[in-house]
Amino acid sequence: MDPSVNPGGSPAAAPAPPSLARRGGVGLTLRCFYHTLRISVPTVLSATAGTLRPEHSDARLRDWAETLIRITRTSLLVSGHEHIPEQACIVMSNHQSLSDIPVLYAAIPHSIRMRMVAKEELFRVPIWGRAMRLAGFIPINRGNRAHAIASLERAQQAMAGGTFIWIAPEGTRSHSGELGPLKKGGFILARDSGRPILPIVVSGTRQIVPTRGIKTYLDNPVRIVIRPPIPTVGRPVDELLAEVRRAIDPQSLAPLG
Repeated sequence: MDPSVNPGGSPAAAPAPPSLARRGGVGLTLRCFYHTLRISVPTVLSATAGTLRPEHSDARLRDWAETLIRITRTSLLVSGHEHIPEQACIVMSNHQSLSDIPVLYAAIPHSIRMRMVAKEELFRVPIWGRAMRLAGFIPINRGNRAHAIASLERAQQAMAGGTFIWIAPEGTRSHSGELGPLKKGGFILARDSGRPILPIVVSGTRQIVPTRGIKTYLDNPVRIVIRPPIPTVGRPVDELLAEVRRAIDPQSLAPLG
């Protein structure tokens, strides 16, 4: 995909001048929160009524992601769609910000159903957390080995049903933007399932929603680079971890010309 074009096919907006790059505030955060509730409440109600379907969640996630990209005036540059395999696999990316989630959902093709393995604390957030669970997101408690194993088994079952599983192997957001240590759980899942790992580099999201503070900012360029799948069959976990680390390190990106 041409990196000068956004996922919808129209020319991407030019990066904002430095004078605009930090416009935003708590009001914008509240707008984003409203749109999160806007998709969460119907998801919970549909599940209660027994009418929730995966395709309903897919459509709401796409709408939510594209809305947040629009209201934050984010310039989203995506490349590498040709590397996405037809068979569901494990997606791994670096983790810079809460805004990674809408950005990645806006970046992938509409034909892809993707759900995230996320830390258990997010599922305790009222309404949103329940909606995540009902939509097929998978909570993980890395401090509880039995719980973590059960979560990875659920992820394997989801892939068997055609769902791509997204894991941020750092396990938490990077405060500096540099890639942190990677946890092994997702790599064990990849090895045991035999499914490839699709590495994705995320760059620029920490300027939208920094890891500290509650403000959201406007007019930031974000770059998503999807790299070729990494085979996992018969490979040691440490070898997979090292290769994925090289592939998702944001410092590996060449500057845009």
